[in-house]
Amino acid sequence: MTATAQGYVTVIWDAKARPGREAELKAFITAAVTPSRNDPGNIDYEAHEVEGHPGEFVIYERWETRAHLDSHLAAPRMRELVPQMLELIDGSIEDGIRLLRPFRPAN
Repeated sequence: MTATAQGYVTVIWDAKARPGREAELKAFITAAVTPSRNDPGNIDYEAHEVEGHPGEFVIYERWETRAHLDSHLAAPRMRELVPQMLELIDGSIEDGIRLLRPFRPAN
């Protein structure tokens, strides 16, 4: 991932709960939102559940710079949370990550 021309980094993370773990994953994500919002360089950190698809979630994050995102990902609490998260999600964390790069017309 690289920072956009404007300097900020936008990340979308799609996650699907393992069967029977939907409520646990929702509670896990809910608990992670406020600490992540308080990390240095965070612009936005929003959690969403996909309407009509219980247990499917989308996290939208914006960070001032790639360095801020990297610092967030390397935080001790994140290293502790990842193994717990892997037990709750279907697939890998990396499979659900997408970087958004804004573009605008020339004029």
